[in-house]
Amino acid sequence: MKLTPFHLAIPVDDVAKARVFYTQTLGFEEGRSSDHWVDYNFFGHQLVIHYKPKEEAEIYTNPVDGKDVPVPHFGVVLDWKQFWEFADVLKDAAIEFIIPPYIRFEGEVGEQATLFFKDPCGNALEFKSFKDMTQLFAK
Repeated sequence: MKLTPFHLAIPVDDVAKARVFYTQTLGFEEGRSSDHWVDYNFFGHQLVIHYKPKEEAEIYTNPVDGKDVPVPHFGVVLDWKQFWEFADVLKDAAIEFIIPPYIRFEGEVGEQATLFFKDPCGNALEFKSFKDMTQLFAK
């Protein structure tokens, strides 16, 4: 089955600060933009940051594998090598991890590498990889 790129729009309360983060820190290629939004190539998918005034919101987490996973969050599944290379980029950029890179569900169905961090506007991002991509939806 051919994968279809997805489109994801996220709120940011400071477009300029978010633009620096996504372009310079994460190295994503910028596409179309205006004063209120910017398109990015997000590993072959379209990520759009849209201005929205800041709201005070409670931080929610759910326990997964002994860690507090932030909800909501978004991200992509990378191949194994690409995940670890991207993790090194994040470390070199001194990203403050919510959950640093580690192997989740080690030795179990769905074993995966994962990491979490926030952008400067408070959006939680997760990047993960499966050593065996056929286990992406395994039970």
